[in-house]
Amino acid sequence: MSYSVGQVAGYAGVTVRTLHHYDAIGLLVPGERSHAGHRRYGEADLDRLQQILFYRELGFPLDEVAALLDDPDADPRAHLRRRHELLTARIERLTKMAAAVEQAMEARRMGINLTPEERFEVFGDNDPEQHAEEAEARWGDTEAWAESQRRAANHTKEDWQRMQAESADWAERYGALMADGEPPTGERAMDLAEEHRQQINGWYYACGYEMHRCLGDMYVSDERFKAYYDALRPGLAEHLRDAISANAARHSS
Repeated sequence: MSYSVGQVAGYAGVTVRTLHHYDAIGLLVPGERSHAGHRRYGEADLDRLQQILFYRELGFPLDEVAALLDDPDADPRAHLRRRHELLTARIERLTKMAAAVEQAMEARRMGINLTPEERFEVFGDNDPEQHAEEAEARWGDTEAWAESQRRAANHTKEDWQRMQAESADWAERYGALMADGEPPTGERAMDLAEEHRQQINGWYYACGYEMHRCLGDMYVSDERFKAYYDALRPGLAEHLRDAISANAARHSS
């Protein structure tokens, strides 16, 4: 059984010109010729072509491919072992590349254009992507979410660091007023609740008083938010919720 150059080109997904070139340089010389002098490829030729294309896919120059295939000490099993080793190494490299690309895609999706090292430097263990899927599922169809994504995409590393510093300073002052016995309805507590709202306004999205009140309720009802705020000072989540509510009432009256 033999095949014409056109048939082989179609089977292998290469051009007739490529096969002519392989013939000209001695890399793949057809085992037969027709009475009219046309190239005819047998099963052994197809097997060699398969190996050529494999090594070419891995980036080997044609002269190196020829040297590999014409090695007198190599038997078919040796070629298979070599191909298996090369494929395994390539799969490992591609897996690492895919993981890196996936990480970059996720960072872009979250609008956080930072390297992993920069993200750890800024956020530490409080990675903002930790609950990304849930956040998108909950608010992904809202304008607030879209706006936060647009803004976050433009934040630099320095912006995120400044944001973290502002949040830390706010938390320290809020903890201090609680230590002083300030009630949630006190002026200092309501002023810091307003500052909290303005930080959201400035860094994330437009946050009106009713939305801020809803966030305050979530800080208590959602165990993770409650744990975050209560870790700053026990009872801070509920205290802040009440201060947010009092501040909203103050501005609506």
